[in-house]
Amino acid sequence: MTRHFLDLSDAGGEAVATMLKAALARKGARAGLTKGAPDADAPLAGHTLACIFEKNSTRTRVSFDMAIRQLGGSSIVMDAGSMQLGRGETIADTARVLSRYVDAIMIRTDDHAKLEELAAHASVPVINGLSDRSHPCQIMADLLTVIERGLTLAGSEWAWLGDGNNVLNSIIEAAGLFKFRVNIGCPEGYEPEQRYVVAARDAGATISIMRDPELAVAGADVVVTDTWVSMGQHHAQEKLTAMMPFQVNARLMAYAKPSAQFLHCLPAHRDEEATADVLDGPQSRIWDEAENRLHAQKAVLLWCLGRL
Repeated sequence: MTRHFLDLSDAGGEAVATMLKAALARKGARAGLTKGAPDADAPLAGHTLACIFEKNSTRTRVSFDMAIRQLGGSSIVMDAGSMQLGRGETIADTARVLSRYVDAIMIRTDDHAKLEELAAHASVPVINGLSDRSHPCQIMADLLTVIERGLTLAGSEWAWLGDGNNVLNSIIEAAGLFKFRVNIGCPEGYEPEQRYVVAARDAGATISIMRDPELAVAGADVVVTDTWVSMGQHHAQEKLTAMMPFQVNARLMAYAKPSAQFLHCLPAHRDEEATADVLDGPQSRIWDEAENRLHAQKAVLLWCLGRL
């Protein structure tokens, strides 16, 4: 059976835990190596990953390209506008063709339905590099980041401030897998998708939606935010106005535990969703988080290709 990674639930908690353990081990094993050098065992030598980008990218593009290289393989990076996919070929036909050429496909898309259709017709693993609904690879990096700083996931408390977007949906899904609490501070009308909330609660996680940002952050082990306005979104000024009370600043961070870690998947709009003193402050883990996209995605690739 082909192992797709469209959401964290495709793997399940045990497999995600195995991937995180493998990512930590591989990160540690690279001490002293140059970034372009392959891992000592090069487990995916001879394998090729196709990376499709319908949305602009820095971290996803570079981290997946370097991940497959460090595992001993190679990548083909394509923008949708330069493919037949951007000229009217069906997603199903693209999936069938690419499956004859490569060993796995990663796509960063604006529509989760496209991702699901690609996976339905591909005979090789399909990985969600980002969709409008979820961002599981980012959350793999987030989990890796807090774990390597000593946090136990089960029973931990996470605070989310701002828009109920794709990143939050995947955090909620992770909460269901690992039984941690998520307090969501967001204005009315910007809640996460209900399906993720219901599934996580059914799995035993505590998911709370709050209008008071201070209450959401109080006692948190992890404080997370994300860009409020993405490219192409309408009513940007209206949204910024609604979100401003949920800005993560030094005053708000003081309500979290002194040991709290601050996460942001980047790119950041400084002094909008978070102030510069928080982004660059001692509790910020954003650069570790960005680096860990590479290590987490190596583990995802290994799992998808049956090496974990």
